Amino acid sequence: MHVLVIRLSAMGDVAMTVPVLVEALEQNPDLELTVLTKKPFQHFLPLSSRLHFEAMDTNGAHKGFRGIYKKFKELNANYKFTAVADFHNVLRSRVLSSFYRMKGKKVATIEKGRDEKKQLTRKENKVLKQLEHSSKRYAAVLKKLGLNLNFDPRQRKAYLQKPAETPLALNTHNVGFAPFAQHQGKAYPFEKCKAAIQQLAKNKAVNVFLFGGGKTETKLLSTLESDNVFSLAGKFSLPQELAQIANLDVMVSMDSANMHMASLYGIRTISVWGATHYFAGFLGIGQKTEDVIETSVEELDCRPCSVFGNKPCFRGDYACLNKIESNRIVDKINAVLNP
Repeated sequence: MHVLVIRLSAMGDVAMTVPVLVEALEQNPDLELTVLTKKPFQHFLPLSSRLHFEAMDTNGAHKGFRGIYKKFKELNANYKFTAVADFHNVLRSRVLSSFYRMKGKKVATIEKGRDEKKQLTRKENKVLKQLEHSSKRYAAVLKKLGLNLNFDPRQRKAYLQKPAETPLALNTHNVGFAPFAQHQGKAYPFEKCKAAIQQLAKNKAVNVFLFGGGKTETKLLSTLESDNVFSLAGKFSLPQELAQIANLDVMVSMDSANMHMASLYGIRTISVWGATHYFAGFLGIGQKTEDVIETSVEELDCRPCSVFGNKPCFRGDYACLNKIESNRIVDKINAVLNP
């Protein structure tokens, strides 16, 4: 059985597919998978004779209806798929899936639980309960296609092989810190980040490695560098950053891609949550709620107000993040490094 798996974005969501795909291949010896996603994300995939990668350029050659059809023809010429697993369920993936339906191929599509997530994040009468983890939703798609798959997102293990070398030298203790996120509702305030990093750097047995992207983030992180604080932002490729992450003792991340990248290597991650909540099903695979740092919903009942952190704060002060003192993060890191 050869299945086309479609998940085009975002980085963290694509990273969360990897453990599910690895387990599916291990539990189904006759299974072959081809993952269709954006080119940079191929670095997350442990490619093999049974796991293949196909790039889709959604802003270029494969943009719009004609571009999707072009990609369909390319795929159809190179592969004989048995079925299609749509892990994305957006217009682009549904159009591509429809071409395969017309060829008589079985298609299964993810159920994202949009109504449940709206109830979780609405302003009044929130329904505060743990929703199904995103990885379980991916697994359910493959099971709809008849595959055997037992997957537990609570299990921490390395799904990617640890690279032998890191771009930056390691120390006795190695901490990753990724304070930024795509949206303000998920990004830790920079001054509080600075305070935490400076406190950590007082211990010369600790190296702190900073992760981020974009010109503004790169510039800000560069101001924090010292003898044992190093920024990777704007200096190294994604594979090099992954190599550094794979050799950390602990990662500090927002509800963002860095949490999921660390999880692929089984790295314990302290996650900081603001406008979003792990109840929505996006906690890193293998990570524990005991490592979540947040302003409790009892203290701030407007949380969570967004599934993805993209909604402006109706209070205007992002109290969910500003109420988190930097010493909470430092204390948690030290507890992990010195159990």
